[in-house]
Amino acid sequence: MKARHIACLLLCLSVSAHAQQLDTCLHLHEVMVTGVTGAQRVNQVPAPVSTVSATELESHFSTNVIDALSKQAGVSQITTGNGISKPVIRGLGYNRVLVVNGGVRQEGQQWGDEHGVEIDGQAIHSVEIMKGPASLMYGSDAMAGVLVFHDAPALMEGDIRVNAAGEYHSNGNLRGYTVDFAGNQKGWLWDWRWSDKATDSYKNPRNGTVDNSQFREQALSGMFGLSRNWGVSRLKLSYYHFRPGIIEVGEREEEGEENEETVEEHPFQRINHYKAVLDNSIFLGEGQLKAIIGYQHNRRKEFETPDACGLDFLLQTVNYDLRYVSPEWSGWKTNLGVGGMWQESQNKGTEYLIPAYRFFDLGVFATASKSFIDRLHLSGGLRFDTRHLNSHQLEERFEAFSRNFSGLTGSVGAIYNLQKNLDLRLNVARGYRAPNLSELGSNGVHEGTFRYEIGNHQLDPEFSWQFDAGLDYSSDVFSAQLSLFFNRISNYIYAEKAGREQEGVPVFLFTQGDARLFGGEATVILHPFKYMHWENAFSYVNSKRLHVVDKDAEWLPLTPAPRWLSTLHYDLKGKQHWLRNLFVELQIDVNLRQNHYYKVNGTETETPSYTLFNVTAGTDILRRGEKLFSIYAFCHNLFDRSYVTHLNRLKSAGIYNMGRDVGVKLVFSL
Repeated sequence: MKARHIACLLLCLSVSAHAQQLDTCLHLHEVMVTGVTGAQRVNQVPAPVSTVSATELESHFSTNVIDALSKQAGVSQITTGNGISKPVIRGLGYNRVLVVNGGVRQEGQQWGDEHGVEIDGQAIHSVEIMKGPASLMYGSDAMAGVLVFHDAPALMEGDIRVNAAGEYHSNGNLRGYTVDFAGNQKGWLWDWRWSDKATDSYKNPRNGTVDNSQFREQALSGMFGLSRNWGVSRLKLSYYHFRPGIIEVGEREEEGEENEETVEEHPFQRINHYKAVLDNSIFLGEGQLKAIIGYQHNRRKEFETPDACGLDFLLQTVNYDLRYVSPEWSGWKTNLGVGGMWQESQNKGTEYLIPAYRFFDLGVFATASKSFIDRLHLSGGLRFDTRHLNSHQLEERFEAFSRNFSGLTGSVGAIYNLQKNLDLRLNVARGYRAPNLSELGSNGVHEGTFRYEIGNHQLDPEFSWQFDAGLDYSSDVFSAQLSLFFNRISNYIYAEKAGREQEGVPVFLFTQGDARLFGGEATVILHPFKYMHWENAFSYVNSKRLHVVDKDAEWLPLTPAPRWLSTLHYDLKGKQHWLRNLFVELQIDVNLRQNHYYKVNGTETETPSYTLFNVTAGTDILRRGEKLFSIYAFCHNLFDRSYVTHLNRLKSAGIYNMGRDVGVKLVFSL
């Protein structure tokens, strides 16, 4: 495969994903995915994989990149205000969902409730969502699935492009912009971007203004690359700065009460994330060698006032991945690889929550796939991971300890094309996750979560067996997808409210036990008219602890409620010579009551049902047949409904989600 073929593959991924968003029924089988064992079409991958295109990300509104993905079937988010979101896939979140960005796993202390994903959403071109254990390809922490964030594909030879976008949201006075400069001259590639976003505190009908929910986000990213006959090499650099307020759930004022403190006097976080990744693809005959090495530097500080820094974590990570894609032999495609990471965390502040630690892990894997008569597609593989961890002593609070973890994982699956437009999928996978340091060794007050956390040195790694079955049908006017799963997890780790207080806040203990989850997603898409696209998606997760007698403890914490999302998209085909791709979209977001919750000592409470109405419209503005810019407008929560999601971390304090939000976005390309 030559360098130009890689560029064509990336372009195909972009174009196909765009086509899927416009006409899912016709183009579903053409979409290429690359976060699996090499580039494969969706209808050849047994595990559930979906894509979010560049067009969909551009034309829809969100306050952060995870919020943008939470409308996908089977995907939810744990939120803290409108700036911090953590992904949840099929009822599993935190370190069970892996985020891959720039070719390496994103490492930013994602174990904390109020620790978001430190990624510039404006720099994301498209997203692949892999549901189910992906430990085979990524090792520990990929039990629930993987979000693969793709950069924009390289421009064609001789192209230079400047893109710019700006947006405004009425609720919280959010304003943001981004500028991107990319080019390709004689095989030399570059792509640089600057983004800036700021917002004030958001409002809702129940709480009025939610004090200290504002945030500021700034990001700079760049890429230098070289494309030659021997392959492609890219150096990717990025800097991300995030400064969210810390909403004090225990000390809120009544609605309308005067607040004499300035924003600067409220507690806040300051996060800086630096990343450097060297990504190489080298051709060895008909095979290909991929070598990636990355360095990440994450610094997280929590301030009670601008001059009083309490918690201060420094996390450094080195990622490495080396894999060989062998030439196809008798129809078999194989991958062999080794990958892992080294990580070190230090306490730099005056307060402590987790001990300083260092670990190194290593994984080796092999995968294989084959298609038979273009109707039966088989794939599978095995992986072995090992991790050695050392935690250091600090004063009287933390004692030194060491742990070793290892796991054998794998998957095997098949997809059979029953008819031209009908596919049957079956997959079984074993997942693995080593406990993180928060679960193993935390001992202190977490300012952002208003609780005292106590870890457990004796926790064992989690292992899961997940079975997936799916049925996909598509035609010119109708398509349907049914994805069902059953997941059995051994040693499931969770935080339980202890029923006592320490240093004035509730105590939470990390413990574990066996669990099972089942559910799935059902999607039906209709094209009743040529220009109308009506999509309906229903998601459901049922999660229980096993071998428990106490009925208050039978359900797992943080299980998303059943959800139905109905989207009616209509393309307006007028005769105006200055408009193109004019559309209007109505979305109904129905979240059912969640009465399956973890009740022990009031850890969780029931969440009532609610329905939201959202409207979006957009078009390209032309001049003499050439696009000048695109404009999009939206109204989220049209009827200003008071609601709270079950995964809202501020729910226990009576803080509701955002009220009505109206906004506009402009996108320019030169």
